[in-house]
Amino acid sequence: MAQQALLHWEFQRRVEEYPQATALTFEGQAISYAELNARGNRLAHHLIALGVEPETVVGLCLERGVELVVAIVAILKAGGAYLPLDINAPPERLAFILQDAETRIVLTQSGLAGKFSAVEHVIDVDGDAAAIGDERNPEVAYPGDPAQTLCYVMYTSGSTGQPKGVQITQHNVVRLFRATEHWFGFNRHDVWALFHSYAFDMSVWELWGALMYGGRLVVVPHATTRTPEQFYQLLVDEHVTFLNQTPSAFAPLVRVDQNHPADAISLRCVTFGGEALNFKMLEPWLLRHGDSAPRLVNMYGITETTVHSSYRPVTLQDIRDGNSKLIGVPIPDLELHLLDDAQQAVDVEVEGEIYVGGDGVARGYLNRPQLNAERFITLPQFPGQRLYRSGDLAKRLANGDMEYIGRADTQVKIRGFRIELGEIEAVLTSHSHVSETVVTVYEEDEHKRLAAYLVVGESACLEQTALIVQLREWAAARLPEYMQPAYYTVLAKMPLNVNGKIDRKALPLPERNELPAIGDAAAPSTPSERVLATIWAELLKRESVGIHDNFFQLGGDSILAIQLISKANRAGMKLAPNQLFLHQTIAELAAQAGAAIEPAPATVAPDEGAIDEAIPLSPVQHWFFEQRIAQPQHWNQAVLLKCRQPLAAADLEKA
Repeated sequence: MAQQALLHWEFQRRVEEYPQATALTFEGQAISYAELNARGNRLAHHLIALGVEPETVVGLCLERGVELVVAIVAILKAGGAYLPLDINAPPERLAFILQDAETRIVLTQSGLAGKFSAVEHVIDVDGDAAAIGDERNPEVAYPGDPAQTLCYVMYTSGSTGQPKGVQITQHNVVRLFRATEHWFGFNRHDVWALFHSYAFDMSVWELWGALMYGGRLVVVPHATTRTPEQFYQLLVDEHVTFLNQTPSAFAPLVRVDQNHPADAISLRCVTFGGEALNFKMLEPWLLRHGDSAPRLVNMYGITETTVHSSYRPVTLQDIRDGNSKLIGVPIPDLELHLLDDAQQAVDVEVEGEIYVGGDGVARGYLNRPQLNAERFITLPQFPGQRLYRSGDLAKRLANGDMEYIGRADTQVKIRGFRIELGEIEAVLTSHSHVSETVVTVYEEDEHKRLAAYLVVGESACLEQTALIVQLREWAAARLPEYMQPAYYTVLAKMPLNVNGKIDRKALPLPERNELPAIGDAAAPSTPSERVLATIWAELLKRESVGIHDNFFQLGGDSILAIQLISKANRAGMKLAPNQLFLHQTIAELAAQAGAAIEPAPATVAPDEGAIDEAIPLSPVQHWFFEQRIAQPQHWNQAVLLKCRQPLAAADLEKA
């Protein structure tokens, strides 16, 4: 068993060793270990005065920044556990989580406090500075039992229609690093990027990988996480050495990397988690950087077993051998058992369900005794072990490596978010006009979207278009963005198999082209509106869109938003992803972008071998090459040769 400790003990040791070292940076701010500790102490004393003690769950609803990290440190110092609350979660979902966790204290910021009117103590970490305390507050560090001290409660999607809270102890987290440090060599010279939301457990790996070892934590602004070019530049400017990514987040970074010198980055390690990794996606990166600088490591993980559970470096040889979805071997203090339906071990090369045992297994779900009995179990063939039944399927290869296969149930992962389709189905079926619902994942162009199939009740009096509009609003009020279906299809009845169960394979393709527009059908009238409308329709798979249609209500999501902004910028606009989140219609976004540039095409086909495509390209140059690939007959040699020179946006018309 790894040596037991508390996270704030480890942090305090680093404060004593390197008080003036930079602990974290955010948008030009730099905070030393001594300052982070002092600010954490002040807030911890305030929390203790409000009654925070062991097992007290403190809500956390903050924008990314310095105060977020201060708040987490303070809660742990006071002996409490933090409860991440998604800023964008619907009010009904937030209310359920707060009630379920019996949360009477929430740390938040100006502008967000109104979400928590029913909470006893709402602390504005910006506006309540005087009440929180001053520099004279003495050191505080709750001296708890690491094995029993709750660290955080993180809510994940639940199959019954309500999210469920996973209880993770401080020991669960500390041992994750102790058990893997021989692989990664965590040290004070590392620079970690806090890329993920604190409501996603991969943030735990990023936060404490830095603060437990005296490294520097770079808090990535939300808009930057949605803009691959900006995020890549942040990695370069901040000399980030340790990066943690979902495969879907890293894929656009692989493409951006092609336009920069191979030695621009300082990364020594990239770890993957959150969703299945297809090794083939990493081939362009590995061909440029090799497989040792940085190392790429696939880490299968589950929230209930504390972030990561396995370790598998990805190599160039894997690409040559056609390997894919290998998750490797268990972390040393964990065991991954593959069992059949009778909960007996399966042979090599035989599919089985993953059961995880060891020090990373969570305390259990909060207030869910029946579910705990189903998922956290003991088996006679593994005496003394408490196992988590994952619902994931895998097989063990002859060399001991493990290959991930998929799910045994309807749980899915999209962009790293774990989603129980049953929760979405329960929300939609609770609508008075819906009698039956099935939600599936529809994949096209390597992009996953949720598709809902509905049987309308006899009492429904709305016509189909109006009903779908109403259901979208119903889902948006009760589910976070990543759980809202992009497509709605109304059926007369669900297809059934010979056993009388719903046959998901027999469901038709989603009716994406008949999705109703949210705004009116006003056509684009300016160059910017026309460019955006073309991109909008392409990404959303629609024949046409109106300038008042809402991007997200038509099925857009944050991944498509990145593509939209990238395509718009390559067409000569100047837009950032956060502008799309604030201005969600074509009319509003075009007003932010100014006039679009629409180049006149040439007519002669290019000589395909004349351009060295390994030359790093600017965004505008990259746009030229995309057009060349899409419509090669329209681009002549003079235009292509011009691409080798530095270009301004205005050069597009001249070309």
